[in-house]
Order: sequence, then structure tokens, then C-alpha cells
Amino acid sequence: MRASPGQVLDAVTQLTVEQDPLVQRFLQIREAPARLALRLGLRNALADRPRFGLHEFTLLGRHADREIGYGLVGRFWRSDFGLRSCADGEAFRRFAEPGTARLMLHFSCEPTDRDGYTQVRTETRVHCPDRRSRLLFTPYWLAIRPVSGLIRRRLLRDIQRRISDQPQLGH
Repeated sequence: MRASPGQVLDAVTQLTVEQDPLVQRFLQIREAPARLALRLGLRNALADRPRFGLHEFTLLGRHADREIGYGLVGRFWRSDFGLRSCADGEAFRRFAEPGTARLMLHFSCEPTDRDGYTQVRTETRVHCPDRRSRLLFTPYWLAIRPVSGLIRRRLLRDIQRRISDQPQLGH
């Protein structure tokens, strides 16, 4: 991307998925079983919250202009995500409830040999603390992995758009 690493990470902090119709469609499909259960009178955690989005993630920290991470704790394989509250990075690191996974969305930046350009990488890391959570998470991850990759690519495209649209972020 044509921007400094700091400018890229500043754009990362502004990301949302609410304006991306394709991502919204994927999230709508993902939440459909739990939302249908609500309509049928079966209460679940989605009754008390809006559609899933990046607002659910906790900022874990930013290391200067090199990287930034966001965390999410839950039983993601459940139809209602089984999310657990996580106040900050320290609470995320300490979280150790059996049967509950921790997920980190990580962005890293490196200046390239081309002046004014930055290489941006994103990855999702998941920690399942026990055999049961690994067994439950693995088929879920195999099913959603392609969509997760597509969403990350769309997030990178959104970062580029934000940098281009906001002169204070771009070159």
C-alpha cells in the first residue's frame, strides 16, 4: 500500500464491516440458525446484541507502527458464537476457561524497498485450550476458513480505500 506503516495501522483502527454488503451477507448466513431459533421462541445470546462485527473484538495492543492485534473469546462453533466478555488485552491473555477458544486478528506492517509503500499482512490465530474445544472448533474452522480469508482480503481493500479517501492518512 502506498502509505507509511503508521498510516496503515491508523486506518486499521477505523475498520468496520457494516458497510460491506458481501461481508454482511456472510454474517447474515452465519447467524441465520440462531436468529431463526429466536423467532421460534428459543432464547440465545443473539437476542441481546446486534449483528456480529468488528465491534465485538477487543483491542489487544499496538506495537508502535509495526503491528496491531484484536481479540475475541468464545465458542465460535455455537450458533450464537458463545462470546465471552473480554475487557482488555490483559484479560484476553489471562482468559483460560475450558471449552472456550481465543481468537486473535493480527495486522502487521513493514516498509518495502519502494519509497512510501508498506507491505501489510493479516492473519487469524486461534488458541483452543483443550481437546474438547479443538474437536469442536476444527470442523467449524474448516467450514468458515475460506470466508474468513475473503473477509480479511476485503478488510485490506477497505484499509487501502480509507488511506486513499483520507489525505491525512495517505502519502
